Amino acid sequence: MTSGRRVPSVAWAIVALLAPASAHAFDEATGTEKAQPAVPAVLAYLHGIVGRSVVSGIHNREPNSRPDLQTNQLHDMTGRFPGIWSGDFLFGDANINSRWAMIYECKNQWDRGSIVHLMMHVAPPNQPEDCAWEGGILSHLSDQDWSDLITDGGKLNTAWKARLDDYAVYLAYLKGNGVQVLFRPFHEMNQGRFWWGGRKGNRGTAKLYQLTHDYLTRAKGLTNLIWIWDMQDMSRDFRDYNPGGAYWDIFAFDVYGPGYSQNWYDYVLSIAGDKPMAIGECSKLPTVELLQSQPRWCFFMSWAELTFTDNTRQQIMDLYRSPKVITRERLPNFKDR
Repeated sequence: MTSGRRVPSVAWAIVALLAPASAHAFDEATGTEKAQPAVPAVLAYLHGIVGRSVVSGIHNREPNSRPDLQTNQLHDMTGRFPGIWSGDFLFGDANINSRWAMIYECKNQWDRGSIVHLMMHVAPPNQPEDCAWEGGILSHLSDQDWSDLITDGGKLNTAWKARLDDYAVYLAYLKGNGVQVLFRPFHEMNQGRFWWGGRKGNRGTAKLYQLTHDYLTRAKGLTNLIWIWDMQDMSRDFRDYNPGGAYWDIFAFDVYGPGYSQNWYDYVLSIAGDKPMAIGECSKLPTVELLQSQPRWCFFMSWAELTFTDNTRQQIMDLYRSPKVITRERLPNFKDR
């Protein structure tokens, strides 16, 4: 591959064949779904590169007042920007007050040619938004509270939708500016330490994902979101958390243990089916050799500061200088698609 911008032709040729989870909005007046433009260009592109290339990415963790910190650190080291910029709505007063700074950076990164990704380390609905990490993000709802959360009209259900009303303001700003967002709202759904995670079955974590999806797409009309269902390499019970194929466009797999092994890869293949699959988070970066032997990954996203503590400079350089790895400089212009 050359270092110039080039779009694999198959990426656009298959657009009409794809049906993203974000392809419909709900008309509250008529009670019917309204058809939307078929497939976001970013999703079509990720479909099109499968088996040939993989997009690089890095998460920018708190503070939200410095939402490009790790992206710039990676560029300073390698001379290249990662293809994916990632941010987080986060919790706590300082980060909440800087959410617009993070969202403006999201648009800035999109305008500069990045694919953008957002996630939600956010407070449980029975606590204020400025919660703590321990006892807040890492907490547990009682079964009674969980039932109230996923039941339409429940006190916590109403509180959660009010939170979504607030998040939707930021996401609508991005939609109004043409920004397509890789959206991963409940990462590591099998991780029971998070307040949203570790609940199996159709009234568990998957139900919260579904109601969040439906509220943001139907009630709020946020058709610019590309939905990611995400699990971690800690248990092989992924089907117990699957919200259903209509609810996700990409399957992401977080690797913090043995997840790079071939048997884990084969298991993830069985879950993703023919949809794109990605390394949603990692501390240890994949090697070029691993990406060659596991060709279905469409992107990887390393976790912020762990990129630099868990990998040597040479390992990072080798990966980012590989012709197989797409950096921002080699992405197509999604703004015109």
